[in-house]
Amino acid sequence: MEKVDFRSSINWRIFRIMAEFIDGFEFLADFSNEVSIFGSARLPEDSRYYKDAVQLGRMLAEEGYTVITGGGPGIMEAGNRGAYEGGGESVGLNIQLPFEQRENLYVKKGIGFSYFFTRKVMLYASSQAYIYFPGGFGTMDEFVEMMTLVQTDKVEKVPIILVGKDFWGGLEDWIKEVMLHGPHETISPEDLDLFTIVDTPEEVMEIVRTTKERKYF
Repeated sequence: MEKVDFRSSINWRIFRIMAEFIDGFEFLADFSNEVSIFGSARLPEDSRYYKDAVQLGRMLAEEGYTVITGGGPGIMEAGNRGAYEGGGESVGLNIQLPFEQRENLYVKKGIGFSYFFTRKVMLYASSQAYIYFPGGFGTMDEFVEMMTLVQTDKVEKVPIILVGKDFWGGLEDWIKEVMLHGPHETISPEDLDLFTIVDTPEEVMEIVRTTKERKYF
């Protein structure tokens, strides 16, 4: 009789997904004043934005915030590095991939996920601000999904901060010209208030300081 691999069944996958949610929420329950940092895994240490993310992570840690990232290299490493060097909580929510992703050395406390969507829920679950540095499709996906959750009132309104006017400015122009003022008018004027573009860690901190702690959706 041919052996059946139970791990390939839909029931097993559902239980595994449920377990990831349970483990994720239990893991996050021990932290407070969380701020999530997103950005490219490919930016090197000599990048301006890597350096800015290190500075921001350090500033957040020194003021008592928990820094949460995807736990990988690039901007994620930079945010964790700053928090680590600042003596604060440096948290990584890693994804298990066959290439590119690895947990960076500056994660003090981390957890791994098999599914992108369970990991994203944890990244969104309780932070009081969401900070996006330049990145690729993954960062764009995370940014747009967070915007959608706030726009549709699935989560309370929280600061969504984009760092780097030279990177994000073109996107803002396109949103205004095509989505807002274009022939189809696919968004409302108030949707432009869902995000803020800044250029420095100091500007990010000014916004973060005005927020209140939240725990889960």
